[in-house]
Amino acid sequence: MASTLPRSANQPPPLEGYDLYGENRPLVEAVAREGAGWAEAELRGLGGLLGGEPLELGRLANENPPLLRTHDRVGNRIDEVEFHPAWHRLLGLGLAHALHASPWLEPRPGAHVARAAGFLTLAQVEAGVGCPLSMTFASLPALRAEPELYDEWASLLTSTVYEPGLRPAAEKAGVLCGMAMTERQGGSDVRATETVARPAGDGEATLHGHKWFCSAPMCDAFLVLAHAPGGLTCYLLLRVLPNGERNAFFIDRLKDKLGNRSNASSEIRLEGALARRVGEEGRGVRTIIEMVAHTRLDCVLGSTGLMRRAVAEATHHAAHRSVFGRSLIEQPLMQNVLADLCLDSEAATVLAMRLARAYDEEDVPFRRLATAVAKYWVCKSTPPLVAEALECLGGNGYVEESVLPRLYRESPLNSVWEGAGNVNALDVLRAVVRQPESLEALQAEIDLAAGADPRLDAAIADLRNELADPADVELRARRIVERLALCLQGSLLVRHSGPAVADAFCATRLGGEGGRAYGTLPAGLSLGSIVERHRPRV
Repeated sequence: MASTLPRSANQPPPLEGYDLYGENRPLVEAVAREGAGWAEAELRGLGGLLGGEPLELGRLANENPPLLRTHDRVGNRIDEVEFHPAWHRLLGLGLAHALHASPWLEPRPGAHVARAAGFLTLAQVEAGVGCPLSMTFASLPALRAEPELYDEWASLLTSTVYEPGLRPAAEKAGVLCGMAMTERQGGSDVRATETVARPAGDGEATLHGHKWFCSAPMCDAFLVLAHAPGGLTCYLLLRVLPNGERNAFFIDRLKDKLGNRSNASSEIRLEGALARRVGEEGRGVRTIIEMVAHTRLDCVLGSTGLMRRAVAEATHHAAHRSVFGRSLIEQPLMQNVLADLCLDSEAATVLAMRLARAYDEEDVPFRRLATAVAKYWVCKSTPPLVAEALECLGGNGYVEESVLPRLYRESPLNSVWEGAGNVNALDVLRAVVRQPESLEALQAEIDLAAGADPRLDAAIADLRNELADPADVELRARRIVERLALCLQGSLLVRHSGPAVADAFCATRLGGEGGRAYGTLPAGLSLGSIVERHRPRV
């Protein structure tokens, strides 16, 4: 018998059963603009799929975090991580859509842009599976430093088949690759690495040491930094050796993290683990830096996805909730808050997708600096945006069923991963000094909007003065990077977004008319049109 219970009064319906890609209008526009219009049908198919059951899989994967099984029932050491079936299904979905490999499988114009749009859309569903997808994606550029290894592993690392479980790579149809650099005493200072590589001949070595952070330890292989006789060197370490024996790779514990709970992050010990050298001995940082660059791109994409999901949830709630006799989305102050959130979400989207195009075009000078700038600013901007979006739902936003608490816990992660804020800010300063062509490329992109808005022109002039001042430059690093990011976002929005968005961004982010909290946009802006541009039509 059908239920006769009435629907809860004045409660918005769940935001589900919709196209996560197609309803993200700034992203759809960016995909066409940045050269991946050919992927439109596939991306809409992915967006429609992700707006269904995978939303529930994301909840289940987080409510049932991974477990470490160090020994089997008779006491044999196994060091395996047990995941909920929801995790496996989401990771398998990402692999099936080649979000770990599509630019390598089909290196056509716009391939990185198309892959970026898919990765960003999946991040709205569940961020945890992004880690193994990203690291596998980024491992191929590093492995190119050792052509023999690249030829041996490329087809397995780009396979769209997901085969969980620890077995020799040759027995699997597809594999995943992780990375282990961080140590307790060093953190971002990889020169402090204490893991030792003892040469074993023919480019092989045994690795001895500890790694403080090793994410996704269920991967089949890892890129690891260790000190060889000739200096810090990169190695490829297998979890299972070709003869079927487990490598000397031991998981001490899984991290109890603030967010990203569906993904296993671990502390590991290497006690004579066999590994193969990647690149020249003593050139480990140069070898692995290509992996870092691509994972930093994914940090930007992942944070942009979190922003988008938060904005979608907030605008959807406000559109279906009535307060004092009219829709919440029509209330002036709430409309101000929502429009303010939408500005940062759209600014992150246009920046992320322009950055992805730089990887398609092999625009090394631009991407060198823009990646670090975007990584700093977009990831740093995500937690306050998610917090404000949560508040738009009131008490409903503070309960787990709303998904906003999960997004909020997740929101600081990408700012910490692959170099926290200070690391990226100082990296920008190094690039400006050592590779001045990277600053020239970034400034050239910003200048494409010169003369289009006086507030942007004034901000660009201030930026140039800031960059020309050598005094206390390290002390001012964050300020410089923030101004670089805002000028770049402003230039992109003025050129590519509607007048309402560009005007509001320039007035508040560049012209000083906004406040330090969301919801402080000045009068006279087209707030309603901004919100409607970002609200899912469900």
